[in-house]
Amino acid sequence: MAQTQTGVGGLRSVPALLRRNASEFGTAPAYREKEFGIWQSWTWAETADEIEALALGLLNLGVKEGDFIAIIGRNRPYLYWTMTAAQMVGAVPVPMYQDAVAEEMAYVLEHCGARFAVVSDQEQVDKVIEVQDRLHQFEHLIYLDPRGLRKYDHSHLHQYSHVQNQGRAARDEWITELRAREAKLDYDSRAVMLYTSGTTGKPKGVVLSNRNVIESAKSSCAFDNLTRSDDVLAYLPMAWVGDFIFSIGQAYWTGFCVNCPENPETMMQDLREIGPTYFFAPPRVFETLLTTVMIRMEDAGRFKKRMFDKYMAVARRVGPAILDGKPVSFGDRLSYAIGNLLVYGPLKNTMGFSRVRVGYTAGEAIGPEIFEFYRSLGINLKQLYGQTEATVFITAQPDGEVRSDTVGVPSPGVELKIAENGEVFYRSPGVFVEYYKNPESTASTKDAEGWVATGDAGFIEEGSGHLRIIDRAKDVGKMADGSLFAPKYVENKLKFYPNILEAVVFGNGRDRCAAFINIDLAAVSSWAERNNIAYASYQELAGHPKVLEMVQSHVEEVNRSVAEDSMLAGCQVHRFVVLHKELDADDGELTRTRKVRRRIIEEKYADIIAALYDGSKTVSTRTEVTYEDGRKGYISATLDVRDAKVVPVASRMAAE
Repeated sequence: MAQTQTGVGGLRSVPALLRRNASEFGTAPAYREKEFGIWQSWTWAETADEIEALALGLLNLGVKEGDFIAIIGRNRPYLYWTMTAAQMVGAVPVPMYQDAVAEEMAYVLEHCGARFAVVSDQEQVDKVIEVQDRLHQFEHLIYLDPRGLRKYDHSHLHQYSHVQNQGRAARDEWITELRAREAKLDYDSRAVMLYTSGTTGKPKGVVLSNRNVIESAKSSCAFDNLTRSDDVLAYLPMAWVGDFIFSIGQAYWTGFCVNCPENPETMMQDLREIGPTYFFAPPRVFETLLTTVMIRMEDAGRFKKRMFDKYMAVARRVGPAILDGKPVSFGDRLSYAIGNLLVYGPLKNTMGFSRVRVGYTAGEAIGPEIFEFYRSLGINLKQLYGQTEATVFITAQPDGEVRSDTVGVPSPGVELKIAENGEVFYRSPGVFVEYYKNPESTASTKDAEGWVATGDAGFIEEGSGHLRIIDRAKDVGKMADGSLFAPKYVENKLKFYPNILEAVVFGNGRDRCAAFINIDLAAVSSWAERNNIAYASYQELAGHPKVLEMVQSHVEEVNRSVAEDSMLAGCQVHRFVVLHKELDADDGELTRTRKVRRRIIEEKYADIIAALYDGSKTVSTRTEVTYEDGRKGYISATLDVRDAKVVPVASRMAAE
């Protein structure tokens, strides 16, 4: 129990880790940011000075212990420093999604009662000002980039650097108070509040303590042997728990360097320049990269294409075994070495993965073919399973036990159990403190013994101890004939195809399954160009007969695969529609982490769903959309409803 108060080695808080890093390896790089095409760098000692100046400035502005400070913007060192400065003064940082619309921001700002916000630029300032009349407690807004803000009312609007300068000027006045507040921080102090994506309702504020953050960081760093010499690229939303644990928790625990790209458009170029050794991305990033590679190879000359195909065949056959240190013949090793020189090495360099020692993907299932492609190149890509409420880590894949069909074994310090209904429960030092202002949800999610309901259905394999996730427990249902309905299982199989960006499967309580499909514009437009298909818009391309035929071939291939699983054979897709627009978070159809909001989609597209089940060959629809500037509009379309071949389950089972 001594550790409850003292933490690990006496380190009771994230600011305490900062002090240690500045003292023990102050000259080592802590943060880098590319700005105006040039990489800027800060050591741990410089980082500690910047954070202390901001903390003093926050005290000077009147931040009280227990206040909530909203943080909105792209990944920048200054905003990461704000999180630690907020903790240092006894406040709670609340990072928010920068692409959220003003209405979404208003809910979070109002719910947490933020008195202060630190934002990146004019766009974010405008969004906060737009809803400020609803935020009765709100007082001060701090911005990083002054462009466009000169004529704004600055009575409660402050430039970040000015707040720091005022903190430095008032150091003698506030340093004693700052040290006193910092000394109060212990293992049970709140380190951050992160809002869930809100797939079924309003987002919930997940309170994580220093214990959650430090214990999770310590265990996960030991699991993958992360050290001070590692580099990570910080490009995922700062409001997401994964980014917080990688860019704050693990970075502060090990002392490795966090690298921030210049902007989303230059991310891939910046990735290549940094060459991170530790990299995380959701499946969509790996899928997009692979799609880009395949598009380039389709356009390559005959010799390059033949060489690529030849050595990729070698890589698929022996690459994963070589990566795992398993025995491989000398001839295969030689062929793989030549392939590495001619194909794999240049390819990894192009993608920015030349130095990746540990890579992770999570959030959604990744296609086995995509997963094996990266591992065959010698990239140590693994899967993990986690939640905001777990401070990320529930299960992870140890080196040598990496498979595409599981999410690994319990992470260090994590206990798992499976309920009678198949729902996965876990208990660990990373389990969240509470849902803020929501004791009912806290009690229904976390019991008195600390077990947390994940909401996912799965099972633990006998022998290996690996966890396999089937679907979201609330989404698993029954077909009209009583057979199992697991939409995510089918959706993930559909999304394994580069041409399919998103899929939503329906069928709960019905006699058959149907689906919405979104095409991937980059992949399908390249395919259209190679096949001499002319189009003028996304809508026109999505409705082109040849595109529909191509998507239908993918759906029917998935049906054959699904039919091989006797438990889920009833989930084959009988009819589908290729939607005339991409499902979009701005339209409320996806969360900011690109999770499908099924209830909203079912309500919004009820007319199309009806057509899927009433035998219609076409359906005319009118859909509200949100433009980039926030304006609303409508698009109309007449969609083809396609019938897909299914494998007759009864005859297949009889044949067996």
